[in-house]
Amino acid sequence: MKKVGIIMGSDSDMPIAQKAADMLKSLGVPYEAHIFSAHRTPEQAREFALNARKNGFGALIAMAGMAAHLAGAIAANTTIPVIGIPCKSGALAGIDALLATVQMPTGIPVATVAIDGGGNAALLAAQIIAVEDAELAEKLDAKRRTDSAKVLAKDEALSL
Repeated sequence: MKKVGIIMGSDSDMPIAQKAADMLKSLGVPYEAHIFSAHRTPEQAREFALNARKNGFGALIAMAGMAAHLAGAIAANTTIPVIGIPCKSGALAGIDALLATVQMPTGIPVATVAIDGGGNAALLAAQIIAVEDAELAEKLDAKRRTDSAKVLAKDEALSL
C-alpha cells in the first residue's frame, strides 16, 4: 500500500496533523509526518516532494497557516496528489490560509479541505490511494456505514 505524507509548516500545526494521523491509523494507512517550511526550509521541502513518488507516497497532506504556501510549494515539485489544510492562525483566523491554499495557478492543483480539516484530509488521501486498493476501499465503505448508523441512532434517540 502507498503511504501518505503529512507535512506541517511548523509544530504549531501538530494538533491538526494528529487528527490526520489518527484517521489514517484507524484505516491502517501507513504515513510519515514531517515539519518543513515553505519559507524557512524550502530546500528540504522541495527535496521531500521531488522524491515522494520514489519513496512510496501515494498522496501528500500539507498544512500551514497565514501565508500558507506549503501545499503549493510541495505541489510545484511533484505530480502526486497534494491536499492542503489551511490552519487557523493570526488575525484572520485561517481565512488568509484558506485563500492562499485554494488559489493555485492552473497546472499546479492542490485539493483543499476546510480550515483545520485534518480528518477530511486524511480521508481524501485514503480515497486517492483506495482507487487501486480494494481492501482500503472496503474500509472506507465500512466507515461510511458506521458513521451513517451513528447519525441514525442519534435521530432515533432524539426527543424534543
